[in-house]
Amino acid sequence: MKNDKYSQARGGWSRMLAIACEKCGQHICYYQKDGPGPLKRMYLDRIIGASPAAQALTCKHCGQELGVKIVYQKENRSAYRLFQNSVTKKITSQSAIK
Repeated sequence: MKNDKYSQARGGWSRMLAIACEKCGQHICYYQKDGPGPLKRMYLDRIIGASPAAQALTCKHCGQELGVKIVYQKENRSAYRLFQNSVTKKITSQSAIK
């Protein structure tokens, strides 16, 4: 897990989430979530197991658009802004990723 200035700014704790499409349930990626609160955006440097190059985050199984690429101005970081109720998330262990 990454331990950088962003995770320190959010209290220093992180969780690994398994992200899936809400519509079909297909696994999308793993994501390191820093700090409390809802998952509104996924920073590209925290995505594990997917290549975040596209302008939109879409499910490869059903084609549902899950979010759009933005630059989050507060931190000047690239991220996907997720659409409401587009993904499901489940807390998982780091060892499950391998």
